[in-house]
Amino acid sequence: MTLYWTVLAAAIVTSILGQTLLKTAAGSADFVSQLFDPRTLIGLFLYGGAALLYIVALRRIPMSVALPCTAVSYVAAALIGHYGFAEPLGAMQLGALALICLGVVMLALA
Repeated sequence: MTLYWTVLAAAIVTSILGQTLLKTAAGSADFVSQLFDPRTLIGLFLYGGAALLYIVALRRIPMSVALPCTAVSYVAAALIGHYGFAEPLGAMQLGALALICLGVVMLALA
């Protein structure tokens, strides 16, 4: 069972990396340039790889547990956005992230 939790963690990290690369390519001059930017292509590859890893994790982890665990990517995305891309992270966003974390903990304990 530990293998499947490791695969789920790898899916989450891979997804976060893919999304971060997609964001870095978003500064391209136009959509076509962005679409063929190597960062976009690698980001899409990683995003697809994350989906495949998630499928493997679902073989042994119930979806009602696995999917809420992926919410950690929302927290990571907010932190990466703030520290890596100078996006705002105010009280409202922090409160929302706290609610997400609380919800995941509540689901895990249920």
